[in-house]
Amino acid sequence: MTTSTQPLVGTFAIDPIHSLFQFGVKHMGVSAFRASFEDVSGKVVADEQGIRLDGSVRVESLTIKQPDFRAHVLNGADFFDAPNHPELTFRSNDIKLREDGTAEVAGELTIKGITKPFTATGTYTPVVEALGGQSRFGVEFEAVVDRRDWDFSFAAQLPKGGDALANTVKLTANVEFVKEA
Repeated sequence: MTTSTQPLVGTFAIDPIHSLFQFGVKHMGVSAFRASFEDVSGKVVADEQGIRLDGSVRVESLTIKQPDFRAHVLNGADFFDAPNHPELTFRSNDIKLREDGTAEVAGELTIKGITKPFTATGTYTPVVEALGGQSRFGVEFEAVVDRRDWDFSFAAQLPKGGDALANTVKLTANVEFVKEA
């Protein structure tokens, strides 16, 4: 659903080469630990019923610089628990792409088999005809969530107090969509 006029018509697929899905969480109280996912897929369908999005991310495509830590984050029950929950999914029937370039998407985010309402805000770049005659558009979204809502239960205390890992997590998505023929 959009305000005033609908800026999209058709089916658009995520271009995984030109898209980035990332999260950041404060580590040891001093800086943000960031990681991203490589294997993403999804579609936006825009028609007389509005604009809808279905997307998924393969948890095993998580990129982290330290291989040993990657295995714990992927497989540990206190983090992603990838053997039991190999995908993250997002679905929305409530997408607003405004004429001023702002955007909002509200839907359901499922992580570790737990589905919660989710809203992200950001910007929208209207459809352009790109090289090869492909129509493309882009969005950049950001949201802040509490990791405990999805049972990310890792907890360690710093020697002088405070959490080694913050509970608030910033999610970002810079996504380019290409129109399907």
